[in-house]
Amino acid sequence: MCGICGVVSVDPAETIDAFVLRAMRDTLAHRGPDDCGSYIGRGVALGHRRLSVIDLRPEGRQPMSNEDGRVHIVFNGEIYNFEEHRSWLAARGHRFRSRTDTEVIIHLYEELGIDCLRRLRGMFAFALWDERERLLFLARDRVGKKPLYYRWDGKRLVFGSEPKAILAHPQSVVEPDPIAIDCYVALGYVPSPMTAFKGVCKLPAAHYLTLRDGQVEVKRYWELKYSPKLEISEDEACEEIVRKLTECVRLRMISDVPLGAFLSGGVDSSAIVSLMSRLSSRPVRTFSIGFQEPAYDESAYAKAVAENFGAEHLSFCVTPESIDVLEKLVWHYNEPYADAACVPTYYLCRMAREYVTVALNGDGGDENFAGYDRYTIHQRLAYLDRLPAGLLKIAAGAARRAADAMPESLAGGRLAAVGEVLASGRRLNYARTLTRFRRARRRAMYSDGFAALVEAPNPENLILALYNQAGEESIDAALYLDVNLYLSDCLLPKVDIAAMAVGLETRSPLLDHEFMEFAARLPARFKLDGSVHKAIFRKAFGRILDLETAARPKKGFDVPFDRWFRGDVAGYLTDVLLSAASLGRGYFKPSAVKKLVGEHLDGVRDWHNHLFSLLMLELWHRRFVDSANPARFREAASAGC
Repeated sequence: MCGICGVVSVDPAETIDAFVLRAMRDTLAHRGPDDCGSYIGRGVALGHRRLSVIDLRPEGRQPMSNEDGRVHIVFNGEIYNFEEHRSWLAARGHRFRSRTDTEVIIHLYEELGIDCLRRLRGMFAFALWDERERLLFLARDRVGKKPLYYRWDGKRLVFGSEPKAILAHPQSVVEPDPIAIDCYVALGYVPSPMTAFKGVCKLPAAHYLTLRDGQVEVKRYWELKYSPKLEISEDEACEEIVRKLTECVRLRMISDVPLGAFLSGGVDSSAIVSLMSRLSSRPVRTFSIGFQEPAYDESAYAKAVAENFGAEHLSFCVTPESIDVLEKLVWHYNEPYADAACVPTYYLCRMAREYVTVALNGDGGDENFAGYDRYTIHQRLAYLDRLPAGLLKIAAGAARRAADAMPESLAGGRLAAVGEVLASGRRLNYARTLTRFRRARRRAMYSDGFAALVEAPNPENLILALYNQAGEESIDAALYLDVNLYLSDCLLPKVDIAAMAVGLETRSPLLDHEFMEFAARLPARFKLDGSVHKAIFRKAFGRILDLETAARPKKGFDVPFDRWFRGDVAGYLTDVLLSAASLGRGYFKPSAVKKLVGEHLDGVRDWHNHLFSLLMLELWHRRFVDSANPARFREAASAGC
């Protein structure tokens, strides 16, 4: 894993200041603590921070160039099939100085141009500069494991693995984007291609960008297809799942540094550890997180799985005091980010990094095989599409009138929810299940000034538009939406950023694109069988894991902030959210924030997810917006070269 950054000017006579490039590069020191490098040419500068994983010799340093010095690259990620391409390229006369996957990308580009992307199997973000063509080529992997951001002002393009690298450029202006902030409040994260910073964009997963002759183009190069469906029996599917996933795990165990695995005790991570133990000649190192609160703690399950496969297991207990890391995480996440699991994920990565440099995980199982509870509800609502629109309208009205006639504390709240579902239909209802603050509540909380700035767009409509691209099968459509939104913009950044904060590389066998293409084409009934989630995956690994582990329902990586915000963390919450600075920020009505905090502290309603969103937004604003000094984007102890 690495951090990359750079500047490309449309004017080849422009000289990029080496100090500027270093300032940008130093913001990424945590991503690459082992080494760094730079290339400065005519109107171009490329910077790199290296976490050495494959070919630890000086020959593996970046930026890297081809034989004649025409093509230069900075690369972040791992290409798992690089050895087979290396052999093919060597046979075609290409010469290699290193044993790295980075150099393979350069020579694949020489042979295939931009189509080289279709040959890459792995996780990646890279910037390639072709001096002869004066072409900048940025690319990001298919599901968004590795991040890439850019800013284009018509004269120069500035890019980096994190927004802070771009913001460290002296011509960057730090200004919040109101539309992105509205999306964040709705979702708990900012969806691609937006960022919380006006003028800074995310390159979406499965896309590439080119800059040539002053023109920027962004294009998609891959999309997960759910049809045509495979004609395959359940037994055949089980055999293929195990065979294909074994190959994915084997490829991800190639490393020149110590390697381990995250283990929650659920079926996904347990399956990965079971295959690693088969493929390894020594005990696998495994790592898990626990909580003092029994309702949230799965560490006993993880320990049992580790013992079953002879793993060397370690666990860390996350306590309320662990929130001391929140402000550090705000700096690392760059944008406001409200998945509370970022806290235990950081501690998990920090613990693992003490023993290994690479860790495999079970990410992607839910999005491949329908693991979330919301899929069951969504499937049951599919019948709504078969009912006449007029009948649905009448039923929705009746439910609303009945709800208005009784207290919410009785059945009124449930009837109101039923009326909303009937009026919305299954598609819009699914879109709303992905939101934290729904539109009506956001509008009620926003100040008049902020509401006016975000009146036209609606994040629910953005979600619905993506859903509508997926086709008619309800489960496939929900999976498509989650792969292209929740997975790429929320789940994967959570893990990548927490891991990179401590210089740890994470690898996800279940997110191998060839495995995902196979899983997508399995019949939907194999994935969701009544109320059994990931049915075919559980059946496949029921032959390898113990039956209890294979059948264990998904618990999720929940954090007890509902209790913490009423207990040990209540003082911190109120100090931040009810401060004069926070209440005067201009996003929300002060009375609305006070009401939300008060109702949670008094036990009237559980608003902990909403409060965590507001807390992280305020901390982000303090860290990135309030100060005007660009040096704030560099760590105090930034490592030099």
